Amino acid sequence: MKTIRKMVKDNKGATAIEYGLIAALIAVAAIGAMQGLGNSLGNGFNNISAKLNTNVK
Repeated sequence: MKTIRKMVKDNKGATAIEYGLIAALIAVAAIGAMQGLGNSLGNGFNNISAKLNTNVK
């Protein structure tokens, strides 16, 4: 009976899982933000390249 009570009171496993879930959510948000930023930068460089090409000809 004491071992069951001890297992119920042990919160270390639950805390580790919660921290893992938080880290996963942060990673997903960071990946989404970086993809959006990458697309914006790519479009900006393409626009600059197109303007430079039209001015050079």
